[in-house]
Amino acid sequence: FGGNDMASFTRKAIEEAFLKLLDARPLNQITVKDIVEECGVNRNTFYYHFQDIPTLIKDIFTERAEALLKQRPDYASLEDALDEAVQMVIKNKRIVYHLYRSADRALVEMYLMRICEQVILSYIHNNRGDLPVSPEDKTIIVRYYKCQCFGMIIDWLNSDMRFDIAAEARRMYELRKGMLEEIVRRASMQRSKA
Repeated sequence: FGGNDMASFTRKAIEEAFLKLLDARPLNQITVKDIVEECGVNRNTFYYHFQDIPTLIKDIFTERAEALLKQRPDYASLEDALDEAVQMVIKNKRIVYHLYRSADRALVEMYLMRICEQVILSYIHNNRGDLPVSPEDKTIIVRYYKCQCFGMIIDWLNSDMRFDIAAEARRMYELRKGMLEEIVRRASMQRSKA
């Protein structure tokens, strides 16, 4: 390993050790000592890479959100796009739950909103191209769907994940099938009249 490769490897090891601990217990029960013992580095190495645990959390979310933002998955439907956001949370549900129940709740909410927005934008970009609606209407449409996705995830977290969010989301997709198309149709008709 070169210097940067080793530093990158060590940084990833610290992040993975933290996520492993976070999967097992709440954030307030995790210390820097726990993290360095889990990954086999010393405290100085931790502090070389991260100022503190909140910085570690911010960096993990930033890296993962940026990786998602760089992807432009080809979603066949809006439902598939929204399901992607739900599945990402389900796959990491204990980690998300433990972070959400911590003092860093606002950070979790900010990144969940970014994830929801990205899947909506990816769907629109790949399947709708340039929507035949005004930029203002496009902003409203994206905001509506990202908030719908975000709200469902937050409600699930607030209920201590007691309901099957994936099943409820699929049912909602069935109930509102064609709504986006109708919204776009109405907005484009109003735009053509203007």
